[in-house]
Amino acid sequence: MASASDRSPIIIGGLPSQVPDFDPEETQEWLDSLDAAVDERGRERARYLMLRLIERARARRVAVPEMRSTDYVNTIPTRAEPFFPGNEEIERKILNATRWNAAVMVSRAQRPGIGVGGHIATFASSASLYDVGFNHFFRGKDEGDGGDQVFFQGHASPGIYARAYLLDRLSEQHLDGFRQEKSAAPYALSSYPHPRSMPDFWEFPTVSMGLGPIGAVYQARMNRYMHARGIADTSKSHVWAFLGDGEMDEPESLGQLSIAAREGLDNLTFVVNCNLQRLDGPVRGNGKIIQELESIFRGAGWNVIKLIWDRSWDPLLAQDRDGVLVNRMNTTPDGQFQTYATESGAYIREHFFGDDHRLRAMVEGMTDDQILHLGRGGHDHRKIYAAYKAAVEHKGQPTVILAKTIKGWTLGPNFEGRNATHQMKKLTVDDLKHFRDRLHLPISDKDLESGPPPYYHPGPDTEEIQYMHDRRRSLGGYVPTRVVRGKPLALPEDKTYASVKKGSGQQSIATTMAFVRLLKDLMRDKEIGRRFVLIAPDEYRTFGMDSFFPSAKIYNPLGQQYEAVDRELLLAYKESPQGQMLHDGISEAGCTASLIAAGSAYATHGEPLIPVYVFYSMFGFQRTGDQFWQMADQLARGFVLGATAGRTTLTGEGLQHADGHSQLLASTNPACVAYDPAFGFEIAHIVQDGLRRMYGSSEKHPHGEDVFYYLTVYNEPIQHPAEPESVDVEGILKGLYRFSEGTSGSLPAQILASGVAMPWAVEAQKILAEEWNVKADVWSATSWNELRRDAVECEEHNLLHPEEEQRTPYVTRKLASAQGPVVAVSDWMRSVPDQIARWVPGTYQSLGADGFGFADTRGAARRFFHIDAQSIVLAVLTELAREGHLDRSVLKQAIDRYQLLDVAAADPGAAGGDA
Repeated sequence: MASASDRSPIIIGGLPSQVPDFDPEETQEWLDSLDAAVDERGRERARYLMLRLIERARARRVAVPEMRSTDYVNTIPTRAEPFFPGNEEIERKILNATRWNAAVMVSRAQRPGIGVGGHIATFASSASLYDVGFNHFFRGKDEGDGGDQVFFQGHASPGIYARAYLLDRLSEQHLDGFRQEKSAAPYALSSYPHPRSMPDFWEFPTVSMGLGPIGAVYQARMNRYMHARGIADTSKSHVWAFLGDGEMDEPESLGQLSIAAREGLDNLTFVVNCNLQRLDGPVRGNGKIIQELESIFRGAGWNVIKLIWDRSWDPLLAQDRDGVLVNRMNTTPDGQFQTYATESGAYIREHFFGDDHRLRAMVEGMTDDQILHLGRGGHDHRKIYAAYKAAVEHKGQPTVILAKTIKGWTLGPNFEGRNATHQMKKLTVDDLKHFRDRLHLPISDKDLESGPPPYYHPGPDTEEIQYMHDRRRSLGGYVPTRVVRGKPLALPEDKTYASVKKGSGQQSIATTMAFVRLLKDLMRDKEIGRRFVLIAPDEYRTFGMDSFFPSAKIYNPLGQQYEAVDRELLLAYKESPQGQMLHDGISEAGCTASLIAAGSAYATHGEPLIPVYVFYSMFGFQRTGDQFWQMADQLARGFVLGATAGRTTLTGEGLQHADGHSQLLASTNPACVAYDPAFGFEIAHIVQDGLRRMYGSSEKHPHGEDVFYYLTVYNEPIQHPAEPESVDVEGILKGLYRFSEGTSGSLPAQILASGVAMPWAVEAQKILAEEWNVKADVWSATSWNELRRDAVECEEHNLLHPEEEQRTPYVTRKLASAQGPVVAVSDWMRSVPDQIARWVPGTYQSLGADGFGFADTRGAARRFFHIDAQSIVLAVLTELAREGHLDRSVLKQAIDRYQLLDVAAADPGAAGGDA
């Protein structure tokens, strides 16, 4: 063994590592060879030799450290490019027509009286990237499977419409309806990819930047999950995500790269359109975004393909024996490259090639115009094809293609590479003429000068249009296309819900546990049990769901390759390639992306899945609310469980865990059906109705409704009553039913409560009867949000149909005969129950947990917010006094009797109860 003195520091990953040298003489020979290469041939030649050695070492499976970034040249050398199978001349004509129609559509959308905006520069830069995909790679759905899933860059939507127009999927009338979704219906096109607006066309909403990348990662993972569990054959499906380099600054864009590498998602390809520009200026003016992204993706374990230069650079790079050209490429910042994109060939000759005689010699035989047209790889069909082919054939890793382009490419000098190009929407007549000439289109000056610029279609029988159809037929149909093949599910019978409806007897359980018990029964169902997808952000044990570990198991494509530390326990942690539970770690964004992918599987793959996503309620709508809008836009379905809900229930956790407003945030999402149930039997009816609406069939919704359910459940143990014999199921589902009538007292009043507040309301009912002669009815408000939604719909109908019988909101009808003032209480801020105040007949007051949460006992917190039973009593007495039924002196008596001004005087209440 080598002695300590023989150990030489080797730099690995940027850090020195003491590695023994077993043959110092051989080592010295290698070092001498390197020195000789540097001395005799120069540093650049030595660097080249080192890179080739690393390449050969990897080919021979010698473990060498990954380089963070490589030279600023194409990853695929010219000699390794595959044969291009397409007709490049025909594809150029197709692309030119597509480019024209995309730009004209946006320009026409600025016509007088319309002016709805649009973007043309993004597609102009990425048009070739899409065209190669459409012609050679993107699989359609005609073979009966899900095809490929393509996440189109949102701002490139005009180009996708323009191509669909050439394929006669859209008409001129459709193109003129761009961004006029109501006024131009049914010939309307949404501004961006919006499946809810165009449910037969778009599959994935992507324009909220950063959500496309994370959505694509988890879509690729969901494909593998479904295949592993035998639900759908997704072996042929490939996920493509087209992204912008500026978009990669969003945390969701890069935050979950590791899971794609960890699970070997070689069914996933990111194509990052590196036009070097954000919306207002350069992405990295003083740096190099491609090099930066290469380092990030390599570090995360991805396969990286750089597509930087087009074929016109190949002869110059072949002459670069000293590496001076590559060095210039390596050291030129992005901001300068953008300047070159807007300057003349003479300027480029002087500033890029001019200060080194070896560089000047390379371009001596080139004209300024030839230098000007030294292009970027993202506009070269052959280079793009080579990159795509390498990506889909690469095994064991996801791939990212970093394609360099010019924003506004071919649109003319007023657009190309300009900082303001993203906001430029209209082409002048001179711009149009220049654009037409650049694209070699047979459009006359008269057509451009006499009104709105015309669309161009070469004719359905022309060679290029037939070529487009042939290519799509060979690839399995048109893309994008959204198809709903999923059939309604055979739903469980009523008896499945029976155990939860019996209540908890003498046992106290939280509503979270009541839901979990119901979920266990549902997962035993032979028809739908296997379709449940359980999702949690590293909190299954918190929510009492560790009982699923041994049976449902945690999904891991590699299985469990270790002995679990708790393997002897009944509820041991168990991973399996066929696992049903998705355990995405501490990543609410990742979990929500899984939720969306699972919830839209009925359309993507024709196989309905029932996702159940359980999380700390505070870290749902507040933290990933944008993704819940994405879920709504993607028409995804499923159950979202905001556990540990309420401002005061999660005792001891404090401010950042105390949710008093997620129900209010949920109310802003039109696709979200939100409930705040108090008891197990309420949960049973809500879940049963949710399954019916989302996964059943009706005359109005033969494939189910495009909604998702949000239930807030709590971690405070209470005794759950059995379902009443004459339970008001309609009231539970619509949002309000009478739970308990007052039995004694002469002064009538009404208490409306939701969720964990129901026991306080029942206690207040008892105190009012025994101590204040008040007969109060207690109502369970299972959904403040649904009550408001119904009332708003009634008012809108009445507004627009004054000649018809006027509708009355459900909450108004329900409380019409209820006597006395109404007091509403919940563990939410007052804005939640205040949603229905307008439609409650008579006097109405709400109590709520407004303000910041804090750590304390439940009793102290509720006394502080004045929402406990005694505070409810005071509120009812206050309203009765306001109506003249009581002397106001009793109010001070109540305050003193219950010590309502002393937080410490409150009963601390139950402790613990995480589930």
